[in-house]
Amino acid sequence: MLNEKICELREELNDSIIRGQDYSITYELSIKLDELIAEYYKIELNEIDQTNRQKSRKLLKI
Repeated sequence: MLNEKICELREELNDSIIRGQDYSITYELSIKLDELIAEYYKIELNEIDQTNRQKSRKLLKI
């Protein structure tokens, strides 16, 4: 879902640049996209961290 939002906003940003919209609109779209990407990576890194913790726990039980 978040990935879809990122793709949609990226398209909207690209269209804004191509159409030569006012800089403030392009800038706001860019900020929103950056925030979504940051949220995506936060979630991904959290999932990787949880997976690594689970693997560590399994290794310690052996």
